[in-house]
Amino acid sequence: MLIGLFADLHGNREALSACLAHAKDCGVGRYVFLGDYVGYGADPGWVVDKVISYVQRGAVALMGNHDRAVFSDSEQMNPSAQAAIEWTRKQLDNRQCEFLRALPLIIEEERRLFVHASANGPLNWHYVLDAHAASESLMATACAQTFCGHVHVPAMYHLSSVGKVGHFIPTAGVNVPLSVRLKWLAVIGSVGQPRDHNPAACYALLDDTANLLTYVRIPYDVETAARKVRDAGLPLVLGIRLERGY
Repeated sequence: MLIGLFADLHGNREALSACLAHAKDCGVGRYVFLGDYVGYGADPGWVVDKVISYVQRGAVALMGNHDRAVFSDSEQMNPSAQAAIEWTRKQLDNRQCEFLRALPLIIEEERRLFVHASANGPLNWHYVLDAHAASESLMATACAQTFCGHVHVPAMYHLSSVGKVGHFIPTAGVNVPLSVRLKWLAVIGSVGQPRDHNPAACYALLDDTANLLTYVRIPYDVETAARKVRDAGLPLVLGIRLERGY
């Protein structure tokens, strides 16, 4: 089966629509959403409703830190992110908020673990930015494959049987064989706010039969998404980041 992996949607209707259309055309049979459906973007309600509709059809959805911030004041955020969350709270209805509140932090299925941030202390929202952080996450689970978001930049790590961690940046469109001799951690990148200086939306395809992971970049109507951020009165930097991909 082909599994679609989507992280950090961040209220970006245009980006999510483009990624879902591409996934459908590819024949994706299962959808996994790795958290952060709200924050930054101008269409949080639409995005949450879209994720709900997929969950109702069997998709998996995890909680992200921005999702938790909707109903919890304990999340520490920079001023722009905090302003976006305060705006977002006014855009969501009770049903959407309760959906976010009920989301799990982590899901394990057979040999795979899905989490928004890191397997070691998922509620602490650790960023997997280097080999050390990846090693801590990989060592926290017996699963052979971990898939996460949170960082907004695609990356892959693998752990050998002797504890050595390897790291590389995946190339879009190039299949990555997930060798069974290694433990893998894949940082999926971001649908709604990429930060690798490429504004194209990012998601990944997992072929669980061939054991291949492929990152995908999808151009979308960035101009409209950025304009809607400005029109909503959200911090201007959030629209600029969409246009510049950082």
